[in-house]
Amino acid sequence: MSRALVLGGTGQIGLATARRLLAAGWDVDLTGRDGARMPADAATAGARFVAADRADSGQLAAALGAGADLLLDCICYTAADATRLLPLAREAGSTVMVSSKAVYVDGAGNHSNSDVPPRFDGPIRETQPTMAPGDGDYATREGYGANKVAAEWVLLDSGLPVSVLRPSKVHGRGAVTPREWVFVKRVLDRRPAVFLARRGVGVDHPTAAANIAALVEVLAARPGPRIVNSADPDAPSGLEIARTIARLLDHDWEEVPLDEREDESLGRHPWDRRHPIVLDTSAARALGYVAAGDYAATVADEVEWLVSLAREGDPTRLDDEFAPFFDYAAEDRWLRARQG
Repeated sequence: MSRALVLGGTGQIGLATARRLLAAGWDVDLTGRDGARMPADAATAGARFVAADRADSGQLAAALGAGADLLLDCICYTAADATRLLPLAREAGSTVMVSSKAVYVDGAGNHSNSDVPPRFDGPIRETQPTMAPGDGDYATREGYGANKVAAEWVLLDSGLPVSVLRPSKVHGRGAVTPREWVFVKRVLDRRPAVFLARRGVGVDHPTAAANIAALVEVLAARPGPRIVNSADPDAPSGLEIARTIARLLDHDWEEVPLDEREDESLGRHPWDRRHPIVLDTSAARALGYVAAGDYAATVADEVEWLVSLAREGDPTRLDDEFAPFFDYAAEDRWLRARQG
């Protein structure tokens, strides 16, 4: 039986990959600091939790044990993290490090987290220039991509069979920041209208955790040093995403497409981009990757999960996190002014 060790395995990417590999007959171990975060369905399917701190080399080595056919690192953020990963990668058949599309820069050096929005010439290939490697706080807008680049360089310069996987906006059940909540909450609140900045045409390519899992399975079977993008087979606009979620929840609302002269507090959503950001996934397909599904098919599970959170728990954290997107008072004033 093939064995996989997933670092940061109780997050959405780790769990999506574990579920796919377990269904294919793999032996899967998931590391983390809190075993309570592992869902019951993963444990029932056969996943094992291994307590290990990502910053503790000894604990990581103990988790790896005699080796693994696949080593997946979902929480490699810095060059130091990558350096700690190298001894484990030497004992693994294939290693996959989850990076990010945030590393890419346009011709002017702008990236997806910069103050000036990037403007790419078309779908972004893996050969697109990136930020310079950096250190410092990886949790900042400028530091995140620079640290990811530094981590990538450590791994790719090692000569080991490490695949660097660059996803875009990740979605799926268990997301820490489930962007779809912006539209799901509107449906649950029975809002009569959905406002969309820039007429909803903005595109920021989504990546289903299930599609990352499908690509990881391919990379496990074809180890080698490489960089590969990961994104859904389609790149829906904000308007298309709003329609998908409304359709999944059987909700009708008026679509209010706004132009750039309207109140900037109206119509904001996480996929609003002045210039589209789309990843080219031809390299993944050339390796034999087949997507688990398009955006509409793969987001359904997350939407169901979000609805259950709202009905069975307390979505206050999500409401607070996404508060700038829910200015209902401003929307109601706009609707009343139109009627008057």
